[in-house]
Amino acid sequence: MIAVFKIALRALRRNILRSFLTMLGIIVGISAVIVGVSMGTGAKAEVDKRIASMGQNLLTVMSGNMSRGGVRGGFGMAPNLDPSDYEAIRREVSGVAAASPEVRSSGQVAAGNQNTSVSVMGVSAEYLAARSWNVQAGDNFSETDVRNANKVCLIGSTTAKTLFGENVDPVGQVIRIKSAPFTIVGWLEAKGSGSFGQDQDDIILVPYTSVMKRLSGDTRFRAIFVSAESPEAIADVQEQITELLRQRHKITDGKDDDFMVRTQQETSDFFNANNRIMTILIGFFAGISLVVGGIGIMNIMLVSVTERTREIGIRLAVGARGRDVLRQFLTEAVLLSITGGALGIATGYWLAPLLTKLFQFPTLISTGSVIMAFTVSAVIGIVFGFFPALKAARLDPIDALRYE
Repeated sequence: MIAVFKIALRALRRNILRSFLTMLGIIVGISAVIVGVSMGTGAKAEVDKRIASMGQNLLTVMSGNMSRGGVRGGFGMAPNLDPSDYEAIRREVSGVAAASPEVRSSGQVAAGNQNTSVSVMGVSAEYLAARSWNVQAGDNFSETDVRNANKVCLIGSTTAKTLFGENVDPVGQVIRIKSAPFTIVGWLEAKGSGSFGQDQDDIILVPYTSVMKRLSGDTRFRAIFVSAESPEAIADVQEQITELLRQRHKITDGKDDDFMVRTQQETSDFFNANNRIMTILIGFFAGISLVVGGIGIMNIMLVSVTERTREIGIRLAVGARGRDVLRQFLTEAVLLSITGGALGIATGYWLAPLLTKLFQFPTLISTGSVIMAFTVSAVIGIVFGFFPALKAARLDPIDALRYE
């Protein structure tokens, strides 16, 4: 077998340029597979990371539904969750570790001679527990602050940097939100980008009662965040919340819900569906390239059989068997394909980090994709090299020796 390999290697080295051009389709296809799968894997990992940053065992109860009355509406189209719904969830749903409503507002926030436009979110004192969010200085506001609609707030790290500068502890400072003075009682730890790519740290958290009474005038919530006690309790909590809200909103059997209850896994699946489609499309075009590369190997091996007809005739005349010739040419085809696959893998390993560096697109090369790519390259060599090798093995020695 070693002798066969050496002869195959010598045959390919006779025309290095032709051998490289033959492998080019395999190189492009394999590198496309590596890069495509790494893009899909990296995007999924990034989505999962951002979803996980939202909190542990989190469910989101959202106003509106994806379709009502034949009209595709969507989340937040008509806020219809009120404080009594929130209190009912806290009181009647078992397995809940923490819960908080969400009331959004925005406007100019000023501190001294600095000001910025920032998202102001009204939440309960349990919001940080539901979102697994810690404070790096100060403390959370209390249930008493929520009941009394006190003018206190928590500040995100990005907003704090904008208003007070780098590494300045803002706790105890007074800021003005829409001209209303609020005292900063806590400085939030950095959390990074959210599931939609927004900066989660460019935010101010205020008791929801303070936002509703002093800033926005809202009386309903667009969303309620609920943290289950454990991963095993998520499905049960989701079912309890759905039944409770259907009862409270007087939704009869057969009618669509006017709310949605989504888990982190469902949110992750929604975003990753697009990633899967992208990965499949890239894989499809990479597969076409691999087929073209395989056809190129078949074509070159047929040319090689024709060029080496007399050589084949001599080998058969001196005692070589047909299967020896078959093995020889099949080895050359597999060698071409595997070498192209190895170069394609190396190219993919080079291109994937380059994409991340140039375009900040997350990529993650998996061992499975590399093994798959290498296996595919070997299979291509066997499949597309078999016919030329079989043709060479079936040559008649006398006709081959007469070939000019």
